[in-house]
Amino acid sequence: MSVAEQSVTEAYRLATIAAASAAVTVRTAEPRDLDGIIGLFERTWGVGRSPDRAMLLALDFAGNPVLLATQHGKPVGATLGFLGWTDGVHLHSHMAAVVPWHRGGGVGYALKLFQRALCLEQGITEMRWTFDPLIRRNAHFNLVKLGAEVTGFLPDFYGRLDDVISGSDRSDRFEVRWSLDSPRVLHALAGGPVRDWTAVTSWPLDVDFEQLRADDPVGAARRREDSRLVFAEALGRELRPELTADNDYVFTTDASDPRG
Repeated sequence: MSVAEQSVTEAYRLATIAAASAAVTVRTAEPRDLDGIIGLFERTWGVGRSPDRAMLLALDFAGNPVLLATQHGKPVGATLGFLGWTDGVHLHSHMAAVVPWHRGGGVGYALKLFQRALCLEQGITEMRWTFDPLIRRNAHFNLVKLGAEVTGFLPDFYGRLDDVISGSDRSDRFEVRWSLDSPRVLHALAGGPVRDWTAVTSWPLDVDFEQLRADDPVGAARRREDSRLVFAEALGRELRPELTADNDYVFTTDASDPRG
């Protein structure tokens, strides 16, 4: 489908503002950038956890967005996505990495907004990805800051990863859909307030589950097991997880965007 030129122009404007706010430059990767991107991915997930150079080159050559964020010419963030068509054409945003000293500084946000602008320019109006539902900052980033919507719960989606981040923890994931030009997303990108969702049930998130996993693996495993039951039951009842202003989950039947 085609996207109005005004929407594309506005998407690039927002992406440019986000990059400037994070003091980075975001652009599509070139072949000379790929070794640096592999380094970013391996710094994040461990040696051997990145697609190899040939795979990245092929993805980029085919037009899939492999993006790089730089500061003073040095790579500080990268992301890659690829086209999918299950239940409709979309971009699956698969990997995103930011160097530790820039995390929380808006680099990931700038990369996501640049992906969004590229998609809209190509007539792609939806992006999807998965995230660990117990990582509070990621839930806030995805559901509140970006305005994405949870569409499914995928227990142990990747199997046992044994990477730097997850270790032996189960790879449970929420799948989210980012409807790029929807009222819900535009509200989020404008910094609109968190909605007061009608809660059928709720689930409090740990302030820092990753720290809990490092300090108390048994306690973290217990939280994971408890959450699996809650998430599976709630989504099985067609309740949708949203976040409160305190960044805890509520499960609701409210329309995801009553203005849409």
